Amino acid sequence: MIGKKALPLAVDRNRVRRLLREALRRARPGIEGYDVILRLKRGCPRHEFRLVAAEAGRLLAPLAGDGGRSPPNADAR
Repeated sequence: MIGKKALPLAVDRNRVRRLLREALRRARPGIEGYDVILRLKRGCPRHEFRLVAAEAGRLLAPLAGDGGRSPPNADAR
């Protein structure tokens, strides 16, 4: 979710949205069992959009790597 207050221009919101979607796609095999919501709370300058996507990737890495936890519904067998 990217609010208009954080990034007033639609072109900027869409660019960040695309970059975040790419970060989710890269982490996808490991996060299939999770519902993930990413929310940009504060705006950032255009030259930092890639840094925001990189940070999202770092935050998703523990989920994708399982972080020592079993995936949801692992006990269902």
